[in-house]
Amino acid sequence: MSDTPEYVIEMLHITKEFPGIRANDDITLQLRRGEIHALLGENGAGKSTLMSVLFGLYQPEIGEIRKNGQKVNIHDPNDATALGIGMVHQHFKLVDVFTVLDNIILGAETTKMGFLQKKEARKKVSELSERYGLKVDLDAKVEDITVGMQQRTEILKMLYRDNEILIFDEPTAVLTPQEIDELMQIMRNLKKEGKSILFISHKLNEIMSVADRVTVLRKGKYIGTVNTADTNKQELSNMMVGRPVQLEVVKKPAEPGEPVLSVRDLCVHSSLHKRDAVHNVSFDVRAGEILCIAGIDGNGQSEFIYGLTGLEKISSGTVTLCGEDITKASIREKSTNMSHIPEDRHKHGLVLDFSLEQNMVLQRFQDKQFQNNGFIRFGEVRKYAEGLIRRFDVRSGQGPITKARSMSGGNQQKAIIARELDRNKPLIVAVQPTRGLDVGAIENIHAELVRQRDEGKAVLLVSLELDEVMSLSDRILVMYEGEIVGEFDPKQISVQELGLYMAGAKRQTKEGEAQ
Repeated sequence: MSDTPEYVIEMLHITKEFPGIRANDDITLQLRRGEIHALLGENGAGKSTLMSVLFGLYQPEIGEIRKNGQKVNIHDPNDATALGIGMVHQHFKLVDVFTVLDNIILGAETTKMGFLQKKEARKKVSELSERYGLKVDLDAKVEDITVGMQQRTEILKMLYRDNEILIFDEPTAVLTPQEIDELMQIMRNLKKEGKSILFISHKLNEIMSVADRVTVLRKGKYIGTVNTADTNKQELSNMMVGRPVQLEVVKKPAEPGEPVLSVRDLCVHSSLHKRDAVHNVSFDVRAGEILCIAGIDGNGQSEFIYGLTGLEKISSGTVTLCGEDITKASIREKSTNMSHIPEDRHKHGLVLDFSLEQNMVLQRFQDKQFQNNGFIRFGEVRKYAEGLIRRFDVRSGQGPITKARSMSGGNQQKAIIARELDRNKPLIVAVQPTRGLDVGAIENIHAELVRQRDEGKAVLLVSLELDEVMSLSDRILVMYEGEIVGEFDPKQISVQELGLYMAGAKRQTKEGEAQ
């Protein structure tokens, strides 16, 4: 019988506190050698905090960490790396202007007499990318590659340091369905090689398909650990949220009214590729319907939304909102007449160093409610923010005065959704609205979007999540290489058929027939 301990990592009775919040409250987590162990919980349940303790980014107030049965002290990420622990963070830690290769070897460079040995490093990275099926262009700059490729760069960074314990923090939050399938296969390959993986997620499908065991946290507390083979999605969602969750969208048939948004022959330039990313797109979104633009990431959806909301210049075509031509309107004029949940919450959704309450009134501080003769009415701002925090269950350590930067990704997203949906505009542009949210929050956001539809708002949804596309939309447009290649009723098309249009294998003719 082997003397090797069963658990490669044990986190015993970990407690971690921040101002106003106990993020981890007496949590014990045990990782077996060569297993994929999922960490499941709502936004702000303490998952990332617990993993940051293991990686040495935070020090716990109480508790200890053991590796192979021996107590270890992890004061910083260098200690973690020395112990063979690596981490892919939810928001990648890469230097945009460096190449992929430079990012991988940064901080672990091979040198000879003070000179960088890049040739050896390149050979090692190429072997690793071949062995694990992680194809990347080593000479491309990080700012020019897709998020899926950035993630592969982060994984290679861990493998280059010979890490045997790999932490993935929400690794699929920014990936397309195809990239998610690839990542799941990569994780299985890593497991076969004897690596032990901790996988933070709140996507139940992924956990059921790839994890051996699941540990559930709720509001900073340990709820339990179960084998995935012995459980199901409904049971896990109940453990995670503490109540039964409606996994399907419940809605009555849409009753569309007049067009709210009309787009005609729209072309939008791509600043990255120096050519048009959107070609001659035309459609209407009517009051009382949810119209979804589906497609694989990078097919012009982002640029289309940038053009619509004023973040990118429109090359040609027209945009009419409530009968008024807004093609050449300023960003301020456009944002005054539509709600916009942007795809990048950090770049276009929040001012990260502002407080939560300041972010809640970003577009509205000039309203009479929030200012008097040019002076901000801080009491009114706080009262308003507190109301939204309650209604949308935005969790943060210090309530309205919490810095946006210190909140979990899911709660940052909830704050943006709360602000935008409360603005009461005729058009809601929702891009990846549930990205990074747990099942309980997704259920609430879907119900809120359906409620807005039923009140007569026009909802334009852009989503990469096929489940969301099929269950939430009343009409689906598929965008491929900047063009609309098909229009469908979600009740009359299968996910597989939709996938063929998204991949460019099929397209509709002008008469609506498949080609």
